Amino acid sequence: MAKFIPEPYRIKMVEPIKMTTREHREAAIKQADYNLFRLKGEDVYVDTLTDSGTNAMSDAQWSALMMGDEAYAGAKSYFKLVEAAQDIFGYGYIQPVHQGRAAEKVLFPSFLEKGKYAIANLFFDTTRAHVELAGARCLEACNPEASDSSLRAPFKGNMDVARMEEIIREKGPENIGLVVMTITNNSAGGQPVSLQNMREVAALCQKYHIHLNIDAARYAENAMFVKMREPECKDMSIKEIIRAFFDLADTFTMSAKKDTIVNMGGLIGVKDENAPYILKIKANCISFEGFYTYGGLNGRDLEALAVGLYEGLDENWLRYRIGTMEYFGERLDEYGIPYQSPAGGHGIFLDAAKFYPQLPYYEFPGQVLAIELYKECGLRACDIGSYMIGNDPDTGKQLKSINEFTRLAIPRRVYTQSHYDMVIEAINEVWKRRESIQHGYKITWEPPILRHFQASLTPIEE
Repeated sequence: MAKFIPEPYRIKMVEPIKMTTREHREAAIKQADYNLFRLKGEDVYVDTLTDSGTNAMSDAQWSALMMGDEAYAGAKSYFKLVEAAQDIFGYGYIQPVHQGRAAEKVLFPSFLEKGKYAIANLFFDTTRAHVELAGARCLEACNPEASDSSLRAPFKGNMDVARMEEIIREKGPENIGLVVMTITNNSAGGQPVSLQNMREVAALCQKYHIHLNIDAARYAENAMFVKMREPECKDMSIKEIIRAFFDLADTFTMSAKKDTIVNMGGLIGVKDENAPYILKIKANCISFEGFYTYGGLNGRDLEALAVGLYEGLDENWLRYRIGTMEYFGERLDEYGIPYQSPAGGHGIFLDAAKFYPQLPYYEFPGQVLAIELYKECGLRACDIGSYMIGNDPDTGKQLKSINEFTRLAIPRRVYTQSHYDMVIEAINEVWKRRESIQHGYKITWEPPILRHFQASLTPIEE
């Protein structure tokens, strides 16, 4: 029997949640044009749409808010944040921004333009969008193990290094503007990247003189997986593992709304404090975010972020975090429900293609499952599949994702075991009636980029 790991914290404040009926939920999702992002938050019972900015801050973080220095330039809160980030990552220059996509928008134009390519172990939606907005194109070299959700492998998030080198030679090293290593690999199911794989990728980048950037949103969870699964790292501290990873890269972009457990914030890190492109980072930050010592954040945000950087490294917390996902996965195993296994670091990725093998990818099985789960119990999840990946930017043709997942991204320090158990029982109910779904959804309107945030859908009728 699956065992739930006790929480390494106690609850100090609660927020009431609205209880709804199935009839109410069916009307709400229809009114939202079958787009989970367009639901009202109050109509959701358990919200796993994202783990980004939806976390519960600690008493230390809330206390830190009162220390925020709101000076427009050179605030002491900025220097406190820089000191914490430099201590953890060892990078010479730290740039705060308001969230991860802002970091990409500010940094990527220094390396990407029309005719250039970026390679990743998989691109998440906003990262792909900012590569394309810079004029470049995305190429992927993900570990092929990630495409088999039933395969239990320790580092399914790894880069396929052989495929990466094939791409470099095919396109020409001079045309590869950037390599992005996402740790953990979100689109692969929150799967970790090994330190050995990071070394191999870094060596290849050095061989061909290509810039290496870490997408560091879930860097602490990745470090915990490495400590648990990579023998050479079992006696290393989380901080030591993080430093070993970041020493291998040139820059990092981070949504601090994940592992740093804040509601708003992001970072750019540059290892070489004398790198000439730092001037462009500052200029872009001033244009898009605000003056570079606040980067679109309040002094209060900077203070909470400085505290959260350290809280996210706590091993007791990380064991609970990863243990919660393992508990969730073990309960699903009891019912024979398919998901990306082993369970990832920040959520459960249900294999919607195995729920609905009768549905083609262009009818969006991941979205179908997300809608069915909302109707069943008020759970809000999201598609991580062909619906999210969108259309080819050059041909306009629908792209096919390597997986059709429905992601349950678990906010940190928010829900309890009883919430998870309720959701698991609801998943099982949807699983039992999976064969009754004969058709998916079609898009009736979509924006040209990042469509899944706004698109309108309708059920496909017979």
